[in-house]
Amino acid sequence: MDIYNVRAQLALAASAVALPKASLTCTGYMPDAVNEPCFFIADYTIDFDKVMQRGLDAITFTARVLVSRADDLAGQKLLDNMMSGSGTASLKDVIENARGAPGSAALNGYAHDFRVSRMQGIRLYEHNGLQYLGAEITIDVIGDGSA
Repeated sequence: MDIYNVRAQLALAASAVALPKASLTCTGYMPDAVNEPCFFIADYTIDFDKVMQRGLDAITFTARVLVSRADDLAGQKLLDNMMSGSGTASLKDVIENARGAPGSAALNGYAHDFRVSRMQGIRLYEHNGLQYLGAEITIDVIGDGSA
């Protein structure tokens, strides 16, 4: 799998989330500075050779969503909306819409399939010396190991 492009496609998919008062800043990489609300791929692990001879790899991405702490109740409400399982503000819904048509390759052809498998938080996260309210999202991706 082309990890760079998988990360970029996940960020692109997340950017389709509809928030009431702001747009979600999305990037496939950990930013130096956060422009909240912000979604980014923070970490990943790779399980190689799920099918013999480089037939399939599995990557588990951990994405992070950070929001402002200026109004703690508003921040938690915003995160609750993004962490919900469905709706226009649901990151699960908008990210999984990047699967494409049934039978086609996912993430614009950079993966076989993927799913948002877990969301956890809400807690404080420190990023570049500043504290934000945030949550983490686990995204499981499978794809060609030889690509």
